[in-house]
Amino acid sequence: MNKQKGFTLIELVVVIIILGILAVTAAPKFINLQSDARASTISGLEAAIKGADSLVHSKSLIAGNEKLAAAATGGPSVTVATGKTVSLNYGHATAVWADNLANILDISAATTGTTAEWLYKEDSTTKSIYFYPQGQKDPTAATDAGTCYVQYVNALTAYGPISVNKKVDGC
Repeated sequence: MNKQKGFTLIELVVVIIILGILAVTAAPKFINLQSDARASTISGLEAAIKGADSLVHSKSLIAGNEKLAAAATGGPSVTVATGKTVSLNYGHATAVWADNLANILDISAATTGTTAEWLYKEDSTTKSIYFYPQGQKDPTAATDAGTCYVQYVNALTAYGPISVNKKVDGC
């Protein structure tokens, strides 16, 4: 007698149903990975900013200029590497990217474009700077502002701590 080997239609349907059930229960756990990764990146940048500020503040204490306000020109500053200085406001870096926070943060950031990892937006009114990942919305937009960013604020009017805030709702 000639026996054929293979799967029956019922066996194939059962396997497809099992795979469907697994896909429905397992897929949601993996779909949100990109959002979680972005939120973790925001937390990492927040920690990097706080660490860099701590080092700049320490150098400011050593230099003795922690009680000096920022000035338009010739204000307090510290040298963080050969040829790289950071302008200060009461012992902390001012919220400016070019030739300032760029000297203490090892990130690729730009105001526009698609080649940098991060985009940034300076806000001179609040004396803060926002960093947000490529592809996210501008957190300072008048309508539909982004909610995936880190904000560095140095609006000090006397010696004290600065603020580093993060928001990851919209990541």
